[in-house]
Amino acid sequence: MDDDVQREQCEPGTGILGVFGRQMKRLREWAGLDRATLGARMGYSPSTIASFEQGRRIPPPKFIDEVDEVLGAHGVLVEMKEQVARAQYPAFFRDAARLEAEAVELHVYANQVVPGLLQTEEYARAVFAMRRPLLDEDTVAQRVAARLARQEIFSRRPLPTISFVIEETIVRRPIGGCAVMRGQLEQILLAGQRRNVEIQVMPTEREEHAGLAGPFTLIETGEGRRIAYVEAHKDSRLYTERRSVREIEEQYGILRAQALTPRESLALVEKLLGET
Repeated sequence: MDDDVQREQCEPGTGILGVFGRQMKRLREWAGLDRATLGARMGYSPSTIASFEQGRRIPPPKFIDEVDEVLGAHGVLVEMKEQVARAQYPAFFRDAARLEAEAVELHVYANQVVPGLLQTEEYARAVFAMRRPLLDEDTVAQRVAARLARQEIFSRRPLPTISFVIEETIVRRPIGGCAVMRGQLEQILLAGQRRNVEIQVMPTEREEHAGLAGPFTLIETGEGRRIAYVEAHKDSRLYTERRSVREIEEQYGILRAQALTPRESLALVEKLLGET
């Protein structure tokens, strides 16, 4: 995506957030309510209502349902709920986030940080706080909330099949400090005990490695579509052409064979947790 377009979609008051905010303000004024009154009814401060109207904060889905009813919008605001929810994510990840939420199978190879689906709130906040150029506090909060919301996939019915191959350096790098990393290792252990989740660690000492081209995610939808999502510095791409996806599937299959088994991997994580 062009940098100028991506920047415009992320700036306050632009894109779907700007449209939603202006519509909400118009409906509030037609209802004869000021921000303080609407905020009191909704359980939000006037400043938060202002942030929603100005497109500076992303309203949660429950708020959209309730404010639509309070303002008598007859579904005008609710109709934008899905698009507003997608605005939580950076522009380059929005299509991947939609496909991820619908996946029946999801397979992730990570070589930099713990995959977002496994991150704790504290670890995610530390990751976003380290971004350069710096993200403002509202954006960090939005990104953390969006990352945690993605984890609903673990309890979705029917249960999707999910697997991870994670580099050993990731579970050894104390991002956010020792306390944050301890909580993160505990989270990995809990996730690895789910019946539909397998986590494998790729040892640093391995002489052969099929994933040197970088991280990726493999997605299979309920309709049988197989898609690969590859993210690199300032760029990302969804591959749908069968030949390209097959190549990445081959890499992942070899990676799983080269990595520790799920049982060995969780034993390593438990050992590191004891040392933290």
